[in-house]
Amino acid sequence: MTLPCMVIAGTHSGVGKTTIATGIMAALARRGMRVQAFKIGPDFIDPTFHRAATGRPSHNLDGWMLSRETNLEIFARSTADADVAMIEGVMGMFDGKDGISLAGTSAEMAMWLDAAVVLVLDASALAASAAALVHGFDTLVPEVRVSAAIANSVAGPGHYDFLRQAIGARCRAKAVGWLPRDSSLAFPERHLGLHLAEETLTPDRLRALAECVEAHVDLDRLLSLASRARIANGRVYAPTVVRTRIGIARDSAFCFYYQANLDLLRACGAELVEFSPIAGRGLPDSLGGIYFGGGYPELHAEELAANSGMRESIADFVARGAPVYAECGGFMYLTEAIVDLDGRSWPMVGVFPTRARMQSHLAKLAYVEVQTSLGAARGHEYRYSAINPMPETVECAYADAYRFRDAVGSYVHLHFLSCPRLAEDFVNRCERWRAI
Repeated sequence: MTLPCMVIAGTHSGVGKTTIATGIMAALARRGMRVQAFKIGPDFIDPTFHRAATGRPSHNLDGWMLSRETNLEIFARSTADADVAMIEGVMGMFDGKDGISLAGTSAEMAMWLDAAVVLVLDASALAASAAALVHGFDTLVPEVRVSAAIANSVAGPGHYDFLRQAIGARCRAKAVGWLPRDSSLAFPERHLGLHLAEETLTPDRLRALAECVEAHVDLDRLLSLASRARIANGRVYAPTVVRTRIGIARDSAFCFYYQANLDLLRACGAELVEFSPIAGRGLPDSLGGIYFGGGYPELHAEELAANSGMRESIADFVARGAPVYAECGGFMYLTEAIVDLDGRSWPMVGVFPTRARMQSHLAKLAYVEVQTSLGAARGHEYRYSAINPMPETVECAYADAYRFRDAVGSYVHLHFLSCPRLAEDFVNRCERWRAI
């Protein structure tokens, strides 16, 4: 089986990959195509735009956190019923784990998937030199070929015609379209990246973006240049007897989850039940455990603090020995308090005897490998907060992860497919605790 497959890569971060990728996805979906979206790298926000455009969950692919085989399996399983695969790249096309290898880059993933590369250019200050950029990205690594180019922030048809002629005269890649210099097309940003799609991408705005792409990008030419990826038969998660119920904190404060993590928990026998730490009146019934993902607890600290009933329910749940896993924002929520940039302290759940303090500068941005009791696991950190020194009496679960009873908290967002036993063990512990 084959299907059209393309990686939307950029010359650098902020070039407009998400805007253009989302617009193309929405435009193809308007044609009735089943578009399967992916995001290269550990980003949680861009997939929310993909889902809004396609009506399907978007999946993360990552050449550093996951093996080639695991990435190919995610791709195969997710595209089994799709008409086209659209993969948004990470940062610039050759940006990844380090400055030497291709580990974690969009270029690496394009090679693994044998996907066509569509290069996005910021043309706001470009003319004929656009050809040098396209030519350089196309020839830097011979195994990766740039098939098409799309110019963003173009002044008008005359400007694009100049760019198209320059690229056509000097490059193998084909210029297939452009987007105008229009601030209304750009998505707003904050400290962890773009605002979530549900906060900014209204149906009217999505429709306008799709119509803009349809008017300025030759979608038929783009599809003709897409590679025909060979899709193996991916291992489909078979229906599983539900063994336990796991609460998933899900609201505007907790929204960062790898789709693969949730899928794997279900495959291990968990029924996932969403609840809101902001607005919920208590925990869902009959839970065997809770998974707190990351997100923006610092932006909703006052609301989280005000819901004392929820905080007390969670503290009691942990005190009774229930399994709880919390990462990054979820970990912050389980500390004694979040201290904002104005120095105000907002009480949180109080499982871990420390406070999370917001900083005006980036505290950490890095891929991370940790050694857990179940094996090595890989993940990612991206945060603007740091905790006060943790008392030595608190047990370390693994590097920079802490345990109280059966609650584990860490700043690291682990990808469970880097160590599938993590999900299996968590579900087993939830089942055992509920049976007590």
